[in-house]
This record gives sequence, structure tokens and C-alpha cells, in this order.
Amino acid sequence: MSPQPQPTQPVRLARAADLQTSGGQTAGMLRQNAISDLCDGICALRMIAEPHGSSPVHHHGAQDTIVVALSGHGSVVYEEGHKRVDLQPGDFCLIPAWAEHQEVNDGDEDAVWGIFRSGRTPEVVNLTGWGGSVAT
Repeated sequence: MSPQPQPTQPVRLARAADLQTSGGQTAGMLRQNAISDLCDGICALRMIAEPHGSSPVHHHGAQDTIVVALSGHGSVVYEEGHKRVDLQPGDFCLIPAWAEHQEVNDGDEDAVWGIFRSGRTPEVVNLTGWGGSVAT
């Protein structure tokens, strides 16, 4: 019988009250890293979308993204703005790597999402528009 593999690091806690603005940002969206640069292949953050706002068009490079809607109501707009999925608390959404999209909050309260990405640290590539170049 082989020995049981051992954990590579201790259990970590990121308290919601302690999260600070960090990582790549887009206007109208506040991104706060929760678990970042701790393990290969996954990271997590909280995103808060302000009421009546939207992010610029962007993608997350080679990282797949899973969104979990925690509170409020927000949307992901994609395919050059022609398609939209609306999320309410408890919903999950997959945004594939390289998919250009916008987060939109048409509501009167913050939309808060848990974000999980397939990379060690979150990547955000803001664009000048749909199919546009990298914004500077």
C-alpha cells in the first residue's frame, strides 16, 4: 500500500471583510483577489458591479472563468454584444478563455459575483471595443 499523499500547503482563509482591491480592473467593476498566487491552476476573487454600470469589453486571456452570482442581478454580454445571459443569486456561468464580454448591472443595487479562474493569478485584458485592440 502506498503512503497517503500529503497536502502541499496549509488550509487558507480569505475573509470577505479583509478583501482589498487588487488585480486587473475594469471601470465600473471592483475586483478583489481572495485566493491568488497560492496554487497552480486556480484562483478566486470577488467582483462587485456598481448599479447601472458596465465594464468595458475585455477577456481573460487563456483563463476559463466560472462566475457564481452571490447577490444582486447582473448580466454577461458576449458575441459582439448580440447575446446576453442574466444571472440572479445562485446562478453559475462559464466564460471560456479568450471570450470577449462585458459585465452589466442594470439594477439599483450592487451585483456581487464569486469568480474562479483557471490560472494562478487573475488576468484581465481590456479592449478598445468588440474585436478591438488591447486598451492602454
